Amino acid sequence: MSDSKRHTIAVLVDNEPGVLARVIGLFSGRGYNIESLTVAEVDAAARQSRITIVTSGTPMVIEQIKAQLDRLVPVHRVSDLTMVGPHVERELALIKVRGTGEKRVESLRIADIFRARAIDSTIDSFVFEMTGSPDKINAFIKLMEPLGLIEVSRTGVVAIARGSQPI
Repeated sequence: MSDSKRHTIAVLVDNEPGVLARVIGLFSGRGYNIESLTVAEVDAAARQSRITIVTSGTPMVIEQIKAQLDRLVPVHRVSDLTMVGPHVERELALIKVRGTGEKRVESLRIADIFRARAIDSTIDSFVFEMTGSPDKINAFIKLMEPLGLIEVSRTGVVAIARGSQPI
């Protein structure tokens, strides 16, 4: 799939039981992969949630995904942020690293460069909190591997279009 491309899709849905299962079922039933999935209520008065999905596919597959999402009954709006234009993507990660001596010093130095905060510390480990683009978080994790990476927990991507207009 040489023309397969990563897309970030925002879906505005009714905040009701079963909606997320229906969206996920659409992907799994057709063999589409979800690289990242986040969901949260964005309008309590209107009882609406926003689902942010990162997936990959050819232009035809992405169009099929968007069309099928748009046909689901509790879906109000489907926006392909990748195609809409400039947008901001962020993710939160907690990264646990073991280290003493020079490795401990090095992990703190790298964390400072990446603006990761040490939010927990023991004699032989740290938990770093980091927000940023998925690429930035991946780069930090890769640098922590030889220093004693123990565990990673990530939120998944949240995204929003740039500018003054809603999607």
